[in-house]
Amino acid sequence: MLWLRSALFALLLPGSVLIWVPLWLSSGDDHADLGIGPLRWIGLPLVVLGGAGLLWCIADFARRGRGTLAPVDPPRFVVRSGLYRVTRNPMYVAVLNTLVGEAVLFDSVPLAVWTAVVAVTVHLFVVLYEEPTLHRQFGDPYDAYRAMVPRWLRLTRAPTREP
Repeated sequence: MLWLRSALFALLLPGSVLIWVPLWLSSGDDHADLGIGPLRWIGLPLVVLGGAGLLWCIADFARRGRGTLAPVDPPRFVVRSGLYRVTRNPMYVAVLNTLVGEAVLFDSVPLAVWTAVVAVTVHLFVVLYEEPTLHRQFGDPYDAYRAMVPRWLRLTRAPTREP
């Protein structure tokens, strides 16, 4: 049942953000182009990498966390393996990566605006709801994990600790 719930929530949550809304936004012929021409194909590997990262994280939530990506059916354990060693929010990073790829691939201003809206919404959700909730739910193990792994992506080399 866990895999079935994971698939259902994937279709509902990231499916809405990555498929249903972008299809709706790009359904008309009257949208503005980003004007990137043939360079739009750079978006394809971003979509593929983002989609693969999202599926990997959904599988880790089910296998290691014994839960799904939905807030109503969350993991029972802090997932710290796989992409969760690089960022505390690899699903959101994967979704945003995919959205950037879609906006570029489809050369679409509305999709670029949608990507920005999703990015701001996700950041506020993580900071205002998700992190405090995880702290209350998991306590010290989550706090230790939070101290070791960046919220998003570390763009600089991690500081080394002195002996």
